[in-house]
Amino acid sequence: MVSRAALASSLGRSLRASRHPAPLLRSFATASSSVSTSPETQITTLKNGLTVATESHSHAQTATVGVWIDAGSRAETDATNGTAHFLEHMAFKGTGRRSQHALELEVENLGAHLNAYTSREQTVYYAKSFRKDVPQAVDIISDILQNSKLENSAIERERDVILREQQEVDKQHEEVVFDHLHSVAFQGQPLGRTILGPKKNILSITKDDLSNYIKTNYTADRMVLVGAGGVDHNELVKAAEKSFSTLPVSSNPIPLGRLAHPKTKFIGSEVRVRDDDIPTANIAIAVEGVGWSSPDYYPMLVMQSIFGNWDRALGSASLLSSRLSHIISQNNLANSYMSFSTSYSDTGLWGIYLVSENLHNLDDVMHFTLKEWTRMSIAPTSVEVERAKSQLKASLLLSLDGTTAIAEDIGRQLVTSGRRMTPQQIEQAVDAVTPDEIKRVAQKYLWDKDFSMAAIGSIEGLLDYNRIRADMSSLIY
Repeated sequence: MVSRAALASSLGRSLRASRHPAPLLRSFATASSSVSTSPETQITTLKNGLTVATESHSHAQTATVGVWIDAGSRAETDATNGTAHFLEHMAFKGTGRRSQHALELEVENLGAHLNAYTSREQTVYYAKSFRKDVPQAVDIISDILQNSKLENSAIERERDVILREQQEVDKQHEEVVFDHLHSVAFQGQPLGRTILGPKKNILSITKDDLSNYIKTNYTADRMVLVGAGGVDHNELVKAAEKSFSTLPVSSNPIPLGRLAHPKTKFIGSEVRVRDDDIPTANIAIAVEGVGWSSPDYYPMLVMQSIFGNWDRALGSASLLSSRLSHIISQNNLANSYMSFSTSYSDTGLWGIYLVSENLHNLDDVMHFTLKEWTRMSIAPTSVEVERAKSQLKASLLLSLDGTTAIAEDIGRQLVTSGRRMTPQQIEQAVDAVTPDEIKRVAQKYLWDKDFSMAAIGSIEGLLDYNRIRADMSSLIY
């Protein structure tokens, strides 16, 4: 997650999670057979439909509490694209009960940290505080969610801040490539839009747009209040009843984890932005992936882990286990690559992001990459599958280091699936993946399938889409 400048030393907002797929899973439950007495996730649903979930650690002196909202940029229209992210900025500009200065001072006096981020499908506001200050942290979060002033003067000031942020994002090739990839893979659909929105929207979003987004999406049945670490479940439920009892409910409530919008269609297509002033070719290629609740979710993650990530700048680059990394390393075909498997409620993207300064051999790096993809449909080895499973489980374990990561895991799972899988259940799901399972999902999602591609930089040597597509369908290992 890329960080932005904080409002104050203890009050800040972090940039959108999930702007693009992470190289490995970043928010799932621990996978470790040695953890047989892992803390229980307690869940209570209030009368108004708000879900309260906690994972308590008796020894923890700090806690993370936050609200995960089942709404992000996907809940916008073309005309209001960027509203969810704009609201993230406005949340810290003062409420009916607290001025911006009073809010900053209160958070600082607690020694707490208040953050937020916006993704395509979720908006999150969370705080990290001492155990004793959890009720006050909940009160602050509920206040900024329900009572933000949204003053016109603050809205006007924030336009320039967001435009400067957009300029910074546009300098990051990886960010730009993944935004382009979404725009072609899901073109003409909400998932294809950027999170920040186009410049014209940033300049024209009004207070009414922000208020309407809150009224439509900030409803109790689409929210999960999460606590992790030094937090008592019953106390958090009481705090929720006090602070969130007046939350509105959707006119047509849909249970968490159910699709609340039209299903997205994946479109095989491409976008190329040639810029010879950029010394590298930056290319992302992806097939349609799977949603969070798909039975193929874990096999696809294991297959992603088989390819892994590689960067020649790392001292151990030539020693990595992936066959693709050996091919690229030995032939100097790329500077780095990152495999990814990102999921949304009903679809996903599975693929690879490559950066190369070997501009005369872009056809080779694409050829060998797709050849390895094809091999998954024919002959994945048991050794690489087992190794990938071990690496994936280790990654899942490391991703839960701290109360904030645990809270993120609980919130994400409940919002996207309506339940939280235990560490043992996730370990079993990963362990159940076999070479035959990898072969099956590869044949289902990779073999002779349309793909989407986004490329920027010095990409003159990149073959035509139809040539790559033909290569993909004719490769035999």
